[in-house]
Amino acid sequence: MKKQYDIAIIGAGVVGALIARRLSFYDVSICLLERHIDAAMGASGANSGIVHAGYDAEPGSLKARFNILGTGMMPGLCRQMGVPYKNTGSLVVAFDEDDEARIDDLYKNGIAENIEGLEIISGEKAREMEPALNPGITKALFASTAGVVSPYKLNIAAVENAVANGVDFIRETNVEGINGARGGFIIQTSRGNINAGTIINCAGIYADDIAAMAGDGFFHLTPRKGEYLLMDRSEGGLVERVIFQPPSDKGKGVLVMTTVDGNLLIGPDANVADSKEDIETHADSLDYVYRTALRSCGGLKLGKVITSFAGLRATPDTGDFIIGESIKVPGFFNAAGIESPGLSSAPAIAEHMAGLISESLGGLVEKKEYSKGKGNHDFFRDMTLEEKEKAIRENPDYGQVVCRCENVTKAEIIESIKGPAGARTVDGVKRRTRAGMGRCQGGFCLPAVIDILAGELGISKEDVMKGDPGSYIFAGRTRE
Repeated sequence: MKKQYDIAIIGAGVVGALIARRLSFYDVSICLLERHIDAAMGASGANSGIVHAGYDAEPGSLKARFNILGTGMMPGLCRQMGVPYKNTGSLVVAFDEDDEARIDDLYKNGIAENIEGLEIISGEKAREMEPALNPGITKALFASTAGVVSPYKLNIAAVENAVANGVDFIRETNVEGINGARGGFIIQTSRGNINAGTIINCAGIYADDIAAMAGDGFFHLTPRKGEYLLMDRSEGGLVERVIFQPPSDKGKGVLVMTTVDGNLLIGPDANVADSKEDIETHADSLDYVYRTALRSCGGLKLGKVITSFAGLRATPDTGDFIIGESIKVPGFFNAAGIESPGLSSAPAIAEHMAGLISESLGGLVEKKEYSKGKGNHDFFRDMTLEEKEKAIRENPDYGQVVCRCENVTKAEIIESIKGPAGARTVDGVKRRTRAGMGRCQGGFCLPAVIDILAGELGISKEDVMKGDPGSYIFAGRTRE
């Protein structure tokens, strides 16, 4: 492991990954430190994937500023990196006069921030747009600029792009201490010390702990948990747009949406988690999510749920994103408290942070050659018959379908494992290819995925893990 870098980025979630990608265009040495075995294993891999229009953030706040800028950047960024994105639009629906008043306030917020494509519509008009909406809906706010993206694919694509441009992705590395200041930081990690001239703190729910290590502990983050229900793709056509209920002091409320990959998703609730590692789901919380979502759409079928999951949001006690250089520790930068609309804001935060770092270092020089992404990527399931036949002729592994639910081939799984930013676990393959994300949730394809991982990584099947170290799938052999 290399020991000296110009810039060390702590945290390979979507914000840290996009900052690493943007800085990789410059002639500087960068490492991206991640405590997990892979990227997108925290909040960036467990959220709704909504690209928000930006009307609900406090006008003039960093949340509002970066949300609106980031949403505008998202379509082009996704095209560059070959990440699925859809401009779906969204609706906030009202059920009574109090809800209607809140929708009016959201509209006024949006107009104050010059958001285009906002419109107050009647309940009848909303049901014309979305026939699955309930008759009791009286009014709605339509936002045409909202969309959906695959959060984990965006995260992983950013890491892969950064690595292709020379960034060192250092996984399974816990930061245990930080000493020094601009030009001379020593980062104590579980794998030894790393020296860096500049540090960017993108550690998600642990960003307050990292800041405190550096002597900049002026904020506190509360882990707020949201639980979701994911339904089969057969239900994905129920709604085209993201359907919100009016927000409360707990957040944006329970939503109903079709993900960019075609599954129906409902949730989340919002409760303070027991710890920063608490991602367990609970029957009462999931029941609340389902019953609340039924207010928007009565046709939700609980029997179509294929999995549930929870994600943690890093809620700051400052009430806004924490972005910029520390006043106390020169050369230490925070990108912290990035709760919703963090995913939407991430492209703009990355651009802003790159500017701050360049200014701090006296002006960074752009590389003569660098990549902005691999461009559009056609998955086998999306190819035409002629394209599939051509792919199989060139690589017979395309002719072996491993995951039948999602139509994922052996060739795609092997490709997902290759390279310094490739998958190392079953879940890593799952996030990159969708193998195991279908109706059976890996019930049929898991053994084949394990075989391929073991072969490509040169390890035994017993050493293949689901996720982080210790999550072994096999306990051992019953006999030799």
